[in-house]
This record gives sequence, C-alpha cells and structure tokens, in this order.
Amino acid sequence: MTLSEAKEKYIQTWGTFATNWGINRTMAQVHALLIVSDKPLSTDEVMQQLEISRGNANMNLRALMDWGIVKKEFVKGDRKEYFVAEKDVWFLFKQITKERRKREIEPVISFLEELKDIEDKDTEGAKEFIKLMNDFSTVTGKINNIMDLAIKSDDHWLVGKITNLLK
Repeated sequence: MTLSEAKEKYIQTWGTFATNWGINRTMAQVHALLIVSDKPLSTDEVMQQLEISRGNANMNLRALMDWGIVKKEFVKGDRKEYFVAEKDVWFLFKQITKERRKREIEPVISFLEELKDIEDKDTEGAKEFIKLMNDFSTVTGKINNIMDLAIKSDDHWLVGKITNLLK
C-alpha cells in the first residue's frame, strides 16, 4: 500500500468509525485529512480532496475549530484561510473528552438534578423516582469524575490507571 493509499484509507475509515461514536462522518474525515496533511489546507483543498461542498467544508472546519482541535493558519502572501489540525494525539484525546463532557455529560447532570425537584416527594412513586434519578446521578457523576481525571492527567498516569483496571 502506498502512503497516499494509506492516508485515503485512514480518512475514509476514520469517518466511518466516527459515526459509531456519534460524530458526523464528514467532520471526522475533514479532521483526519488535516491530521495527515503535511501542510495547512485551504477550504478549496478540503473540498477537492473530500469531494464535498463549500458549505459542508466550512461548517465542519468551524465545528472542528469550536472543538479546539483545528486552527486557522495564515500563509504569507495568500488571502485564503488555511487550516491545520493539532497532531498531538494525547492533546486531541483530552480536548475531545473535554468537549464531549461539556456537550453530553454536564447537560445530563443538570437535567437529572432538575428532575429530582418534584412537588409530591412523599408518595411512594415519587420516592422510587427520586431514588432512580439519584442512581443515575451517581453513575453520571462518576463518569464526569473519570473524564475530569483524564483531562487533567498526563498520558503516562492515565495509561497506568487503565492498565491497572484491566488486570
């Protein structure tokens, strides 16, 4: 397999994997393209290489910048916007974990707290409901704490912890 074939396979497969994690396929492909690129790419280059529309390219590039894993880079003498991806895999893991926690876990925590505030707390059904919401809150809180540890840790510490969990 040539390098260009390997890069193409990576981009396509990464997009497919991403859908299993609830991430837009095209967004993952744009990110993968920028990761494997040895130079900053313009929107036109992203469009051409992935065969996507300008709107799709712009929307996904902006989303990746919102996630903090892609940055604009200016090329001297050129008015186009160019984009580069963060290539430090550990930074990517922590940044994606931080964003997923903000978008997925924190809203669930707030939602569960809101659901526990019901008027008729003394009925048997209400007590069972509140206990169930407390159980969900406990699990969600533990997931949040694990994600927080991952975000704040260095790679050697987390790998050691995961290895210990797997034993």
